[in-house]
Amino acid sequence: MNSPLSEAVIAGADAAALESLPLPDHFPAACVRADDVSMFEGVEDKDVRKSLSVWDVPMPELAPDEALIAVMASAINYNTVWTAMFEPLPTFQFLREMGKAGGWQARHDLRYHIVGSDASGVIVRTGSSVRRWKVGDHVSISPAYVDEQDPDTHHDGMLGLGQKAWGFETNFGGLAHYAVVRASQLMPKPPALTWEEAAVNPLCASTAYRMLVSDRGARMKQGDIVLVWGATGGLGSYAVQLVRNGGGVPVGVVNSDEKARLLRSLGCDAVINRQEVLGGDDTLLRRPEGWKKMGRAVRDAVGEDPHIVFEHVGKATFAASVFLARRGGTVVTCGSSTGYEHTYDNRYLWMRLKRIIGSHGANLHEQCEVNRLITMGSVVPALSKTYPLAEVGAAARVVQTNQHIGKVGVLCLAPRPDLGVTDPEARARMGEERLRLFRG
Repeated sequence: MNSPLSEAVIAGADAAALESLPLPDHFPAACVRADDVSMFEGVEDKDVRKSLSVWDVPMPELAPDEALIAVMASAINYNTVWTAMFEPLPTFQFLREMGKAGGWQARHDLRYHIVGSDASGVIVRTGSSVRRWKVGDHVSISPAYVDEQDPDTHHDGMLGLGQKAWGFETNFGGLAHYAVVRASQLMPKPPALTWEEAAVNPLCASTAYRMLVSDRGARMKQGDIVLVWGATGGLGSYAVQLVRNGGGVPVGVVNSDEKARLLRSLGCDAVINRQEVLGGDDTLLRRPEGWKKMGRAVRDAVGEDPHIVFEHVGKATFAASVFLARRGGTVVTCGSSTGYEHTYDNRYLWMRLKRIIGSHGANLHEQCEVNRLITMGSVVPALSKTYPLAEVGAAARVVQTNQHIGKVGVLCLAPRPDLGVTDPEARARMGEERLRLFRG
C-alpha cells in the first residue's frame, strides 16, 4: 500500500498538500545486495533477474543541496545491467569510496544499492540551499552527479574529479518510489510527454548529444556522414535524430529487417542490415574482410566513407570503427557494452590521421539543451516498452540479452502508462503516432 504522500503525488496534489504530509519511513526500491556479489562466480549466464529485486528500504536524510523526488517513472540503462552482474566490478566499491569522504557522502555506503540513472517525477522536499526549484515541480533527472566546489566542474561538469553517474556510482537512484538527487541534476519535465516518455531520455539522449553536437565531442557539421552502430538502441535512436536535425547524413546499422523498417520511419534513409552484409557472422567485424564488406555497404548507401563513427559497442565493433572512418575522420566512443579491451590496427589511425574521442555522459548545460529539443518535439522519446517496478528484473533482463529496441521504461509511482501530460495541445502538435513510434 502506498503512503499518504505517495497517494497525494499520484492524485496531483498541490505543493501545500505535499509539504503537509509526512515522508514515509520506508519505500520500495530496486536493489542489489552486497551479500550477493559472489553469486555469479563461475556462472556463464549472469541472469540479472536473480540479483536485482525490489526491497523495502529506509528513507534517507536529505542534504542541503538535494531534492527528494517522488519517482513516477524510470528506465533501464546498461549501467544497471552491469551493476546487477557485479561487473566489471561490484558497485559497492563506488559506495565505499563515497563513504570514506564522510559527511553527507557517508549515507551512500550501505549493504544495498538502489540503482537507476533515469527518472521523472515530482519534487516533494528540497534542502535548505536549493533555490531554483520547489515542492510540486515536475522534473526530469540528469544522471550527472557533480561536485560544484571542484574547480574543474566549472570548466566542464564531466571533468570534475568528483563526477559520478547517479544510481550507478551513487546510491538512492531512480528505480524506486523515491530518489535523492542534487539540485544540479534537475530539469523541467517536458510537459507534452507522459511520465515514462520523459523518464527514458536523459541519460542516452544527452550522451548522444555530447558525442555528436557538443564542442567537446565530434563537432558534427552539416553534410557529415555519421555511421551509427545499434541505430535502434537507446543511444543510437537519439543519435540518428540528432544527426538528421543537424544536417548530417545518418547511416544506421541494425541486425534485422524489423529494425530497418523502424529506422526508416524515424527518417534514416541509409540503413545497413549487418546480418545481410556479413552473412550472419558478426565475428567478421573483428577481421579485415568484414571491415571491407561494411565499408562497401556504407559507400553503396551514401557514396562516401563516414566522417564520424558513433561507437558504444566496444570490443565487437571497435576495430571496424577505426577502419571505417574516412581519412581524417573521427571515432567517438562512450562505452563498451561487448567488452572494454579493444584491439584494432593502429596503422589506420595514425597513417590516415584519424581521431578517437572519449565521451562520457553530459554536463548540465548539454543535458538542458537536449531536454529543450525534446520539449520542442525535435527529438522524440525512444520508449518501446514499459514494465512495473515489481518486474524490474525482467525489464533489465530484456536489455541484458539485447531483446529490446530503443529504451525500456519502468513505472514507479505512476499507476499506469500514459499519465503526466500537462500540455495536451503541444502533444497534439507533435503527433501521437510520432511520439509512439518505438511502440508501434
